[in-house]
Amino acid sequence: MFIHSHQWVLRSLVAIVASLCGVVPASVFAQQNFPTKPIRLIVGFAPGGGTDIVARALAPKMGEILGQSVIVDNKSGAAGTIGADQVAKANPDGYTLLVGHSNSNAIAPFVLTSVPYNPATDFTPITYLGYVPNVLVVKASLPVNSVSQLIAMAKANPGQMTYGSSGIGSTQHLAGALFAKIAGISLNHVPYKGSGQAIIDLLGGQITMNFDTLPPNLQQIKEGSLKALAISTPKRLAILPNVPTFTEVGITGFEVTNWYSVMGPKNMDPAIVNKIDQAVKAAMADSQIKKTLDAQGLQPEGPTTPAAFSLFLASEIAKYQRLVKSLNIKAE
Repeated sequence: MFIHSHQWVLRSLVAIVASLCGVVPASVFAQQNFPTKPIRLIVGFAPGGGTDIVARALAPKMGEILGQSVIVDNKSGAAGTIGADQVAKANPDGYTLLVGHSNSNAIAPFVLTSVPYNPATDFTPITYLGYVPNVLVVKASLPVNSVSQLIAMAKANPGQMTYGSSGIGSTQHLAGALFAKIAGISLNHVPYKGSGQAIIDLLGGQITMNFDTLPPNLQQIKEGSLKALAISTPKRLAILPNVPTFTEVGITGFEVTNWYSVMGPKNMDPAIVNKIDQAVKAAMADSQIKKTLDAQGLQPEGPTTPAAFSLFLASEIAKYQRLVKSLNIKAE
């Protein structure tokens, strides 16, 4: 009897050890050896926009640090939610990542009627990259040189002036609606699939203004084909010292910025999250990349750990849920 039960205990122990050998080392192995194949970094917007510029600046260096290539994959449309949804539904093994964005990860779910993911629960926040301000731009030939002149023109032409955005439920959309409300004017919203086409149409005179992110407009502002009338930073930017802040021109409470981040699907292994976070931070510290991102007006202030980023994300989701409701913005 004793021998029999002894054998049973022994067999049970062997089974437990065998199962542990099967599970733990495999997971440890995955963590230690991650990555063993290329990583896909999904951008929910068309090439040439701010998100794409940031992703393409970081990807090569990230790949170099991780020892595997990081491939930028543009899946544009629906204010970034098409790309975000692909990541939300991906295997949480660290090989499919998203350049998370305030549009797809904090705003659009409250504006669009059918966003197939929950921004608060379907992602793993990894690294906050920083934010870029929104800048109010008009075509150089428009006969206004200040925000007050633009507001006067809008009041003289009610319902005639338009603004573009990178999609319904984007920060550009919200920025335009918020500006119109604060200024007491009526503007018509024209959504696009990304900033690129909106800029082309602004330059072509098809729309009156954009409340776009700074990166894709900076070159045209510097060349003089676009006029920047105001910027959504707390203080003026060194790269555009002559452009006043919205607060300076009397538009207060204009708290709309585009932030960028690296995110993955929910339930990612914390060790892999940490490895990606460290690689992203090391890439951002590279002097050449820093120079590129600085030139785009990226403001890196913000949460510095995955845990702090999670808290920031929760507060942004709550903020935009309130803002969308107060502006009564619905899918058009």
